Amino acid sequence: MSHVSLRKTPLYDKHVALHARMAEFAGFLMPIYYRGILEEHQAVRRKVGVFDISHMGRLWVRGPQAFEFLQKMITHDLKKLKNGKILYTPLCNEEGKILDDILVYQNKMDEFYLVVNASNVEKDLKWLKTQAKGENVSFLDESQGTAFLAVQGPLADLLMEKLLGASLHDMGYYHFKKMKWKEVELLVSRTGYTGESGFEISIPKEKALDFWDELFRVDIGHEVIPVGLGARDTLRLEMRYLLYGHDMTQENTPLEAGLAWTISFHKGDFIGRQALIGQREEGLKRRLVGFEMIDQAIPRQGHSVLRDGREMGLVTSGSFSPTLSKNIGLAYIDIAYAHVGIPIYISIRGVERLAEIVKTPFYKGGLSSLKSKIQN
Repeated sequence: MSHVSLRKTPLYDKHVALHARMAEFAGFLMPIYYRGILEEHQAVRRKVGVFDISHMGRLWVRGPQAFEFLQKMITHDLKKLKNGKILYTPLCNEEGKILDDILVYQNKMDEFYLVVNASNVEKDLKWLKTQAKGENVSFLDESQGTAFLAVQGPLADLLMEKLLGASLHDMGYYHFKKMKWKEVELLVSRTGYTGESGFEISIPKEKALDFWDELFRVDIGHEVIPVGLGARDTLRLEMRYLLYGHDMTQENTPLEAGLAWTISFHKGDFIGRQALIGQREEGLKRRLVGFEMIDQAIPRQGHSVLRDGREMGLVTSGSFSPTLSKNIGLAYIDIAYAHVGIPIYISIRGVERLAEIVKTPFYKGGLSSLKSKIQN
């Protein structure tokens, strides 16, 4: 795909001015890094960084039947929500395979905001509309009219408080609210994809540049730096946060991906329920596991996982972990070998490199304890 045909976020010119290394991601020309992945990764772990995540899709689902409709579409239980709260959930087809993993924000019982993966916006919207025939619901894709930013790191709370006020502290993890900045309405949420404290901000695209610049002018006693998708990837991998198109695709189910906690079988019928019940009863044939390299080599997506001389899985994500100073990865492997402590081999450039299956998340600081709370 040529750069001419790639889409650009409202902050594209700013990234170019900051001399970011730009590359294609999900049909967008996005900043991969500004100063370097290692420096940006450590800034988020230790202080604070700002991401442009405007490539993510943002959809409104509204109408008298919005709650019932979404309850049927997702695997998780929408009854766990209340106004101002957010739910993480897979969106599956009839076979129980993952079409996407999304965030559902409940603004009101008849109004929900969905954050979906950039590569799946059109697919998800088409799927939802097809399933909504005869239902009293409407859809609005506001992805084009807004910018979406993420502020992540131990100092994110301080930075955002100075910008938006102390009322920000009333917002719990996996909650959101509408706030004002210079008379501009923002939708501010608190989820994150890094394992650190942080916020996401949806803002009208014509105000995005002003808000971006303001984030870097606020005095918090430490430098605030922009962070690209390269460090976003290493940060999320350390937390075992999955990336659609890598660690889950339309070939995987939530059970195989280790997302059983997002399936509410008790809530009644939903798309994919019968297939998932069948898989649970039959037993998994493969499962996503985390591994650390013992030999010095970096695993990458597509590398074969070997055991006893035969291929028994594939790497879905792999990288050097800046926080742990280890090479780590995720892989789907045969269920017989999918246990912590088992040695495996990763075929890297034709050479078998020793690794070991380990417990995840790899990184256990930051928001690990808060993450467990939303899984109940």
